[in-house]
Amino acid sequence: MAYEVTATRKRPQAFDKLVGQEFVVSTIENAIQSGRIAHAYLFSGPRGVGKTSSARLLAKALNCEHGPTAHPCGECVSCKEISQGYSVDVIEIDGASNTSVNDIRVIKDEVLFPPQSSRYKIYIIDEVHMLSTSAFNALLKTIEEPPEYIIFIFATTELQKVPATIRSRCQQFHFQLIPLETIKGCLREAASEMNIKADEDALFWIAREGNGSMRDAYTLFDQVAAFSQDHITLEKIKNKLGFVSSDQVASIVLSTLKNDVSSAIGIFNSILSKGISVEQCIRDLTQFFRALLFIKQGITNEEMLNMRMEEIPDEIIALLTASQVEAALRSLLQLYREIRYSISPRFEVELFISRLSKLPYLSSPEDLVKKLEELKKDVTAGKVTVVKERALAVVSSSTISEQPKVEEKKKVEEPTPSSPVVEQKEEVVEVQENSNKEKRVPTIEDIKTISQMSDVESVFGLQNALNNINDCLLAEDGTLELRTDSQLPARTIRNNVKLIKELLFNLTGFDGAINSYYFEKPKERVNPTLEKIASCFRGTIISE
Repeated sequence: MAYEVTATRKRPQAFDKLVGQEFVVSTIENAIQSGRIAHAYLFSGPRGVGKTSSARLLAKALNCEHGPTAHPCGECVSCKEISQGYSVDVIEIDGASNTSVNDIRVIKDEVLFPPQSSRYKIYIIDEVHMLSTSAFNALLKTIEEPPEYIIFIFATTELQKVPATIRSRCQQFHFQLIPLETIKGCLREAASEMNIKADEDALFWIAREGNGSMRDAYTLFDQVAAFSQDHITLEKIKNKLGFVSSDQVASIVLSTLKNDVSSAIGIFNSILSKGISVEQCIRDLTQFFRALLFIKQGITNEEMLNMRMEEIPDEIIALLTASQVEAALRSLLQLYREIRYSISPRFEVELFISRLSKLPYLSSPEDLVKKLEELKKDVTAGKVTVVKERALAVVSSSTISEQPKVEEKKKVEEPTPSSPVVEQKEEVVEVQENSNKEKRVPTIEDIKTISQMSDVESVFGLQNALNNINDCLLAEDGTLELRTDSQLPARTIRNNVKLIKELLFNLTGFDGAINSYYFEKPKERVNPTLEKIASCFRGTIISE
């Protein structure tokens, strides 16, 4: 007998063998037993979870010689023909290759003829969402009011692409992903039937890579069994398929957390040398931090973690907080989106590993607020020693005291026995006042002096404005008038008059008001003849 792949050999031949779809099985069985058989069914769900198998089982249950029955015998001619796929009354159509309206017209013509040897004539259309819009429209009337011996069973992985007019005419059943433990049990049973010994961690890895699809898990199991001979181990899988093991990911993370970045990058380079892609490394790191985040949140279910608990070291769990793990996971997701535009995706991952060493020092705003609240409570309860610093100002003035400097110290009150010990440090700050200087009217030289000061140079355009002053006069009302020959310097001086007044006060003791004006220079009258000559030769008159 020819070799059959495990997915075909283990295809369920009865409803009780269909795993992971208890709701679908119980509903269909009850409908058959009560005689409430619909004329159209729509099976939707992910790939490899049993949609087509359920359609064939339903066809067997309806056309079994002992039926309709929820438990077809599997021995009669009708059951055998349906199982082997050559029953003339059960027609399987691939919706992906029969998408036109002409293909549906053929079905409309065929439904006029009753089944040849069976109770029902059943059409199973797989991937029905691939039909064209016109094909769906041509099928509407036939689905809504078919002959009593016609039953349609549609299967699709993309329910949202099926028109609502089709969905409303069918009984809908949504197939779910198969639990990891269920897949693992089926793989263990398949290995036992093939007389192959399989380690639990290897079966767990195969079931996890199936991502809820039994067909994907069986396909990967056949590949692993081909090179593992009579014993499937995780070490053989790692060496042959070249995936990143959880031990390697944990070693990278632990090395970076211990600030040993060189070792972590060395492990990463050894992984790449085995032909593993950078994208796969990022996915494995993301999966590791996802499981770590769930553990920090108190989730220990291995099916949700998609990893075994012993694959994550306790030391890593203790070193990181939930917010720090969230930050690392967010960075990895962003990294995966950005590597497609990067010069070198490898450099991006190495940079991430280098930054990972600073992860234990990262604190979220929420954590900082919590720490401040805890510190506040500890201070209130007297669990923390507080050190206060108090500055005492010492005033030096000839009018107050004859001494140049006077230092005053205030005594620190002794703490009471019931209050926490508080240490106070005294810091003496000297405040010096300008000595009384003889007031004088500032001159142009004073203006030039303050224009060289750093305070003036730090203000944009002020130094040029002060250098542009050509006259400095004291008005009758005591206002110092600074005169320029253009409008911009005058405006700049007015905008910074406070700073200029302060600098002039420190220099000359002048404390009056300051204002600025500009006077345009009268234009000198030029000989008109010279102007015409200069204009003709595009020149400039220097002097007459």
